[in-house]
Amino acid sequence: MAHLEPLPAETTPELAEHFEIFVNILGFVPNSLLTMQRRPEIVKGFGVLTKAVMAEDGAVDLGFKRLLAHFASRAAGCQYCEAHSLIAAEIHGIAHEKVAAVWEYQTSPLYTDAERVALDYALAAGSVPNAVDEPLMARMKQHWSEDEIVEILGAICLYGFLNRWNDSMATDLEAAPKALGDEVLQKGGWTGGKHVK
Repeated sequence: MAHLEPLPAETTPELAEHFEIFVNILGFVPNSLLTMQRRPEIVKGFGVLTKAVMAEDGAVDLGFKRLLAHFASRAAGCQYCEAHSLIAAEIHGIAHEKVAAVWEYQTSPLYTDAERVALDYALAAGSVPNAVDEPLMARMKQHWSEDEIVEILGAICLYGFLNRWNDSMATDLEAAPKALGDEVLQKGGWTGGKHVK
């Protein structure tokens, strides 16, 4: 059960356009932002950062950035963000069969070698303590440009903020990400944890 209840979106009319960013990403306004709106400037700032990191004209595929976010969230242990990032991955073009194979990314033919190393990087960067080392960076540089690596790390770090926010708030998981978590993530031990009532 959430430590603070989300407020209705209408509570802060000035945030309507900022909430719309996340409707486009997820299909709904997440409870995390509905809680965060108690301080509207945080929602606004997070929206600006999200638009910059998840820019449509970036070099890294938008759907894949959400898979990176999933792996960073897995490393951090935030079950709320694990489910959210997979919903966003599908909305942004990752096929359901690829999402469903997320636990087998190292061996599934649905994932490329470049994707595998980037997902390894997301797990390492999302861990505490951070596990990114020289050999991993060398592998990254074999498949990704420096600009792409910056974009990849941006997606990982964006979710680092959300991981801390949602786990600290015990944000309630909405129906759509919970359903996808139950379908795809349960086989790997996902339960929704403190984010389900």
